Amino acid sequence: MRIALFTETFLPKVDGIVTRLRHTVEHLQRSGNEVIVFAPDGGITEYKGARVYGVTGFPLPLYPELKMALPRPAIGHALEEFKPDIVHVVNPAVLGLAGLYYGKSLKIPLVASYHTHLPQYLHHYNLGMLEGLLWELLKSAHNQAELNLCTSTAMVAELTAHGIERVDLWQKGVDTELFHPELATDEMRSHLSQGFSQHPLLLYVGRLSAEKEIERIKPVLEAIPDARLALVGDGPHRASLEQHFAGTPTHFVGYLTGRDLGSAFASADAFIFPSRTETLGLVLLEAMAAGCPVVAASSGGIPDIVTSGVNGFLFDPQTGDEGAILATERLLAQAQERETIRRNARLEAERWGWAAATSQLVAYYQKVRSRCMAYS
Repeated sequence: MRIALFTETFLPKVDGIVTRLRHTVEHLQRSGNEVIVFAPDGGITEYKGARVYGVTGFPLPLYPELKMALPRPAIGHALEEFKPDIVHVVNPAVLGLAGLYYGKSLKIPLVASYHTHLPQYLHHYNLGMLEGLLWELLKSAHNQAELNLCTSTAMVAELTAHGIERVDLWQKGVDTELFHPELATDEMRSHLSQGFSQHPLLLYVGRLSAEKEIERIKPVLEAIPDARLALVGDGPHRASLEQHFAGTPTHFVGYLTGRDLGSAFASADAFIFPSRTETLGLVLLEAMAAGCPVVAASSGGIPDIVTSGVNGFLFDPQTGDEGAILATERLLAQAQERETIRRNARLEAERWGWAAATSQLVAYYQKVRSRCMAYS
């Protein structure tokens, strides 16, 4: 099968969407499919045998790491030359609109997927008054597709409630070889804790952006005697966070990738994740695969991953800081329970390989293609 992927974000950017797309492209190519990726230009022309068609763009004012790549006629010419069986638009917003337009124009079956909960993000940038308008725009875009995929049951329900049609679940996936408990090292623990390896080590991995609500980790850090905090990642909110956490034992580590990232997860005592805007929370599954106990907000797609008291702890984000503090204190105080949580987290992650998630996606593609051929 020949698949054209349109995405608003791709390598060299690092985030959960790019992680999913990297593994999806790799497994699609490995299983004999041919993929072309249309994405904002990042200097990459090929990935795992798939052509990457870079479209020039400009940085978003509120989020300079993201580029806005505008549709142009050359995209249509490249698509006609590739002759795809399926067009898959990831988070249709700007560049993705070209995928929708040319897919419709060339009568190519369309699949769309929803990964970023933009309507919720607006509230963290003082643009909450635009939420209703954004849902209408999303509905208009997504309802052009023959199938809309979400990565959690919560998002399937929410998109359906907002009038988006033909919605189904694209199962989660994680690299259980890259993220593994055996990657824990004294060196990484010392690095993350800035030499205080014997102290409780709290970890956050992800974008340093307003919608992640990383400020809410500070009361947890201050409530745990001698605790250290490592923030792995970068983003537009870093300077504000450095000011917020000034005077606390917090280490801004920057980006880690590959085995270093796997080692960071495996070497920490608890992964703290306060975000309420996650469509899935792939990074939680990575932490669990590495055997790092998770303390996370019970919101969005997170309960699809974490079963509280079994393979991690969830807290009600509406109750302020107390829930997160109590959950973290319980985790760190009960050594035997913590080891049980670690084992259960790893077992849960082992259920979700990328090969299975991609096989499910291919089955969706085939079903959509067959249905469209029957109607033509």
